[in-house]
Amino acid sequence: MMNKPLTILIHGLHMNHWYTKPLEQKIRASGFPTHRHNYHSLSESIAQHGRRLHDYLTAHHDQHQPINLVGHSLGGLVIRHFMHHYPNWQVHRCVSLGTPHQGSICASYAKRYHLGALVKHALFEALDGHCPAISDKVEFGVIAGNKPIGLGVPFLAWHSRRHRLNEQEKIHDGTVYLFETPLANASDYLILPTSHTGLLTDKQTAHQVIHFLENGRFDHS
Repeated sequence: MMNKPLTILIHGLHMNHWYTKPLEQKIRASGFPTHRHNYHSLSESIAQHGRRLHDYLTAHHDQHQPINLVGHSLGGLVIRHFMHHYPNWQVHRCVSLGTPHQGSICASYAKRYHLGALVKHALFEALDGHCPAISDKVEFGVIAGNKPIGLGVPFLAWHSRRHRLNEQEKIHDGTVYLFETPLANASDYLILPTSHTGLLTDKQTAHQVIHFLENGRFDHS
C-alpha cells in the first residue's frame, strides 16, 4: 500500500468528511492509503480551507512524498486554491467530481435572492468562478454528472427558462450545469450518468477515479 501516494478526499458544500467514506473505501481497497479531510464549508473562506489542509499535511505528511487529491464539488475548488498557494507539496494527480470550475449559477442565485446563508463564504474566489487556475504540469481529471436530481433543480429550471437555454445547455446533475464543469489545462474530462451527490457513491465513478489515479487518464473504453 505504501508504494502508492496518500490520497486525500475533500468533501463539498453542506457536507463533512463522512460523505466521502464510500468512495474512500473503494480507493483504499485499490491499495492507496487515504485520508478523508474535513473542513467547515460555510463558516470559513476557501483560503482557510486551503490552510487547514496545509496544516494537516505539515503535521502528518512528509512534503517530499507525493499526494493525490480527490475533491467533490466545492472540494475541487479547494484543491485548486491549495495547489496555487502551497506549491511546496508534491501533488501527483487530482480528480474533481461535479465541481463548478466555471462558477456556480446555483450559488449566484442563492446570493441574488437573499439566500446567502446557503453559500456564505463559499462564494468568494470559489463558487463565483474566480478560483486560481491550475498548472499545466499537474495531471488533473474532471468528472461531471448529467443526471438531473438534486436540491438545485428549481434554480436551474428557472435559469434555463429565463435564458432560453438549448437542450445541450440545460444538462445538469441536479446542482451544477455541465457547461460549468470544464477546467482549462485538465488532463482528461468524463461525463457519467449520475447526479451531483451520487458521484460520491456511484461504482463507475469510483472505478474512473481509481483508473485516473493509477494512469493519469480515465477509462474511455
